[in-house]
Amino acid sequence: MSILTIMLAILAFAVVAFIAGLARARSAQGDGSVKFHSRLGYYGWYAAIWTGLPALIICALWAAGEPMVLTKLVAADLPQSVREQTDAQRSLVLGQIHSVAEGLPKLDKESYATVMKSRYGFATIDDAQRVLRDKGVALGSAPAPYVVTAAVGLVEWKGTSRLLLAGVAGLIALAGFAYSMSRVRPRLKARNAVERVMLGMLMAGSTVAILTTLGIVSSVLFETLHFFHMVPPAEFFFGTVWDPRFSAAGGGGGGSEGQFGLLPLLWGSLFISFVALLVAVPIGLFAAIYMAEYASKTVRDWAKPVLEILAGIPTIVYGFFALITFGPFLRDTGAAIGLDIAATSVLTAGIVMGIMIVPFVSSLSDDIINAVPQSLREGSFGLGATKSETIKRVVIPAALPGIVGAILLAASRAIGETMIVVLAAGIAANITLNPFEPVTTITVKIVSQLTGDLEFNSPQTLVAFALGLTLFLITLALNVYALYIVRKYREQYE
Repeated sequence: MSILTIMLAILAFAVVAFIAGLARARSAQGDGSVKFHSRLGYYGWYAAIWTGLPALIICALWAAGEPMVLTKLVAADLPQSVREQTDAQRSLVLGQIHSVAEGLPKLDKESYATVMKSRYGFATIDDAQRVLRDKGVALGSAPAPYVVTAAVGLVEWKGTSRLLLAGVAGLIALAGFAYSMSRVRPRLKARNAVERVMLGMLMAGSTVAILTTLGIVSSVLFETLHFFHMVPPAEFFFGTVWDPRFSAAGGGGGGSEGQFGLLPLLWGSLFISFVALLVAVPIGLFAAIYMAEYASKTVRDWAKPVLEILAGIPTIVYGFFALITFGPFLRDTGAAIGLDIAATSVLTAGIVMGIMIVPFVSSLSDDIINAVPQSLREGSFGLGATKSETIKRVVIPAALPGIVGAILLAASRAIGETMIVVLAAGIAANITLNPFEPVTTITVKIVSQLTGDLEFNSPQTLVAFALGLTLFLITLALNVYALYIVRKYREQYE
């Protein structure tokens, strides 16, 4: 029995409680002579909440704590030689045990009985290993005898845990049902109770989002501080050379630090984003003006969704397009007119990224232009201005703060892009003004530094967190500034 099945059963019981609570309230109301504090539907929701919510909370807490408890039980029964191994070796053994345990319930009854008997000595462990191999449960070599024994024990403990959970959750649901039904009466402020619960759920959702954000920022910040204990912050923020490789020294475990200069990566990110904005802003802004001021309703109804499809295309598809089609096209075109354009260059990545962020500029700008009060247009027309003059001198200036905010949001999207620049911009950390040469960005190096077999506590790996924190602060500043501008615009024209 899975926890999901238990939770679905609780939800079904809550539906029954809703119907029972509603029926009880209607029965108490009789012919309508009894006046209730709340609408009758609230009494049904009151019964459903008391029946389902506490039991669901228990299930969620149980699901969070069960893996840790079961892992400790399994680890305690392992042989002494295994318990004395390193953490990494024990983790591998526990992973194999969980893998075998996940496959055991999939066996037929006869095969499962063979494996079960091996735990109690009624069949040889070789038979159990043979069954597991034949059924494809264990990957690689056959598991050791203690692994099979521990896996069977894990399955038994998990089954006992689920039965216990079903009993506890069922008793709590029944108690909540009985309590709620005893409370259903005319003077019960059911609406207030239901709304308090809904308010608490909304606050819990907001709290989870906030705590998740704080957890992400805290983890990145902690690893960044660890990195700065190894590499001085001044060398990172003001260094002009990116070469994180280590060279062997002393014939042992020592090593001389590479160079972790941020400026080449930051320049590459800003350069490519600048080229992308040069492409996206004119196209997106002109498209927004056309759809808001000139296009008919029919054209607008199909043109805007088609344009926004660009935002739904996966970025890896843009990357493949840049690598296979657009990059070689630029290279061949440049060679035809005497320009040396690399297939992976700032220009390739910038143009393709600009196409990707066109919907960010066009959709937001379109909404902002439409939000400009019609009275401003009518006043301009009344003074004898043409439509184009009204757009240039009235509509665009009025919408300019919002348009700037849309551009800044698009810029933060471009700075944080990874897959396009991985495939289309190259990996060379250069500080160059030539858009025909390859560069690299912060996001590319984050990917490269977190892949491979380096130790996690090495500067080569920890530098990825410093890069991530830097990128986070840049995009956060852009987003905050963009929201500030948009809010200021709304205060003026709403």
